[in-house]
This record gives sequence, C-alpha cells and structure tokens, in this order.
Amino acid sequence: MFKYILIFIFFFLNSNSIAEIKEKIIENLQNVENLKFKFEQNINGKIENGICTIKYPKKIYCKYKKNNKILVSNGKSLVIKTETSFYRYSLKKTPLNLILDKNFLIKKIHILEGNVIDDNLINFTILENDNEIDIFFDSETFNLIGWKTRDIYQNTNITYLSSIETNKEITKNLFKIPSQN
Repeated sequence: MFKYILIFIFFFLNSNSIAEIKEKIIENLQNVENLKFKFEQNINGKIENGICTIKYPKKIYCKYKKNNKILVSNGKSLVIKTETSFYRYSLKKTPLNLILDKNFLIKKIHILEGNVIDDNLINFTILENDNEIDIFFDSETFNLIGWKTRDIYQNTNITYLSSIETNKEITKNLFKIPSQN
C-alpha cells in the first residue's frame, strides 16, 4: 500500500511541476516580441547553421553561414535565396506559419500535455493542418529552444536554437522579401 501512495505522490508532484512549467512558458511567450539566436538545422542529416531573428507575428530572417543563403518571411511569403537559387512559398503552406505565430502556440500549449525530456526540456507535439510539429522549450528559462517538422518535400527538419536574446532592437527592413536577381 505504501508503495502505491509513493507512486501517486510522485505522479501528482510531477504533473504539478509540468503544469507550472507550462504556465511559465506561456507567460514567457506572451512577453516576447522578438528573438535573436544562433541556430543549427538538420534536414535529413545535412547540417547547416547561422543566425536568425524572429519577430512575432510570423516574421523571420535567417542568414546561413554557407552559400550566402537567407531565409526570410514578411508574414505572408517565405523566401529561401542562395547564390544560385530563389524559392518563394506562401507562408501558410509551411510549418513555419504555425511556429511563428505565438498566439497559436500559446493556445495549443494551454490544451496540450507537455513531455519532459531529460529534466531540462519540455516538448509539445502539435497536430494541425496535416502538420506534425514538435516544439521544444527549456524548462529552466522557458525559452523556445527548437522545433522538429516535416517540410513540403517530407524531409525531417530539426532546428536547435542557442544564444537566445529576447526583445532586442531590430532593423526596420530586415523582413523585406529580397528580389530574385
């Protein structure tokens, strides 16, 4: 009997801590207007890295270290430009449409169960519009620290964030869609 009481107490305390972490993640997201961070992106084993800025809602600018590659969204379109290629997508057709919408994330986090990973990460799995998105937060700082998605070509994309800064001043034209030249 004592064993069952200990198990119940463990699960009760653990569920309370997840609920507390969820509330702190939500509070943190509500206070974030923008993020600047370094990133490492793994798409089917191909690793790239660089620096990104996210401005809520739905704006992102990433400069990759190689190939003068940039990824930019103005909230409607998503462009990926390298020295030799130019791709333009409707943001609505990509998982970033959901990831870059903090109000959507907050609403989902409210209703989802979080999973604690290695005592320092909490993960929420979002199923929306044929997208499965895993969002990861640091359980101590409550910052967004990554996501895992499938892109439109069904490639698994894992993005890890580091050196995160919040609510910094941003260049006004940073999210302007580049020309195709």
